[in-house]
Amino acid sequence: MNHCLRQRASRHGRSVEEEVRDILRNVTKNEGRRTGGFGSAMSHMFQGLGLQEDIQELKGTSPQSPDFES
Repeated sequence: MNHCLRQRASRHGRSVEEEVRDILRNVTKNEGRRTGGFGSAMSHMFQGLGLQEDIQELKGTSPQSPDFES
């Protein structure tokens, strides 16, 4: 692994230490960032289950409490 790091650092014109710092910076750059919202996660989770119709969008509607008395 040390040999590979030296080669990579040489290709980029930097020291092994600076190459390692750059690798770590790039790995942690997007850490903690969300790649999508809840809808994207749900879409991915249920992809391929055979849903034939679009699901009605509920944006802008108010939720209603269920009626347990009936």
